[in-house]
Amino acid sequence: MRQSLSRGVGRALIALVTLLTTALGAGCSATEGPGGAEAGAAGRADAAKRPAAVWDTTPASLAALGDSITRAFDACGILTDCPDLSWATGSRRSVDSVANRLLDKPASKSWNLAASGAKMHDLPAQAKKAVERRPQQVTILMGANDACARSTDRMTPVAEYRRDFSAALRTLDRELPKAQVFVASVPDLMRLWDVGRQNALGRQIWKLGLCPSMLSDAQSMSTAARERRQTVRERVMAYNDVLRQECARLERCRYDGGTVFDYRFTQKELSPWDWFHPSAEGQAKLAGLVYAAAFGPGAVGR
Repeated sequence: MRQSLSRGVGRALIALVTLLTTALGAGCSATEGPGGAEAGAAGRADAAKRPAAVWDTTPASLAALGDSITRAFDACGILTDCPDLSWATGSRRSVDSVANRLLDKPASKSWNLAASGAKMHDLPAQAKKAVERRPQQVTILMGANDACARSTDRMTPVAEYRRDFSAALRTLDRELPKAQVFVASVPDLMRLWDVGRQNALGRQIWKLGLCPSMLSDAQSMSTAARERRQTVRERVMAYNDVLRQECARLERCRYDGGTVFDYRFTQKELSPWDWFHPSAEGQAKLAGLVYAAAFGPGAVGR
């Protein structure tokens, strides 16, 4: 650890070393980046082909599925979920969550069923929990942990990612035939690296093992490092293709057209405790992005 770090930060780093693996699994990114134009265009084209009348922009209840992004991990303090700051179901006015914008009684009509550290293989079980709540709207944001592995060869294979996502959708379609599903794209982890590496303390935190497939050796511009990062980015784009394709199979499912992946977030939208997850400001931005894509005037679901 660099001598310039304060004792308080040092203690925080030690806490991260001992707790990070169980809290985060492999970790997940906060916000989104450049590129993805082809995937985004394809998603918007899929949405345009669907009948507009099917999509309800005023559902009366909502269940949110996903990982630590949806749990607002590290948005209010170190190594803690902050669900009241969640983009999907948070109660804080400063975030103005999707549930807060949609529902007249968000506290009793929305449920955050996400779990920090979750991967796509956890989504089918989350879908079953959603069935118990009988929501009219389900949101899904899942996949960053599948790409955030110890190495690129340990990322979730695309075929497995598809299998588990498809299984979750089938459960929702079968058990909640009148509910609709909105799927957010996986964030661009390359953008996370590019923004976060500019912060010296953030780079030190990353060395503790956050998303090593993308974030290890953050300052290295060697051929191997660049190729590794590109491999991760391409896997995320492949995951987003799966989300688009599988969602398009269901009449009541909508994909965000690459909105989350394409968003060019800034440092202030990253958690000051890990330079990795969304800060409270990042959660607010994500809430706005998803709400606009799903329910706003130009919604892909219309």
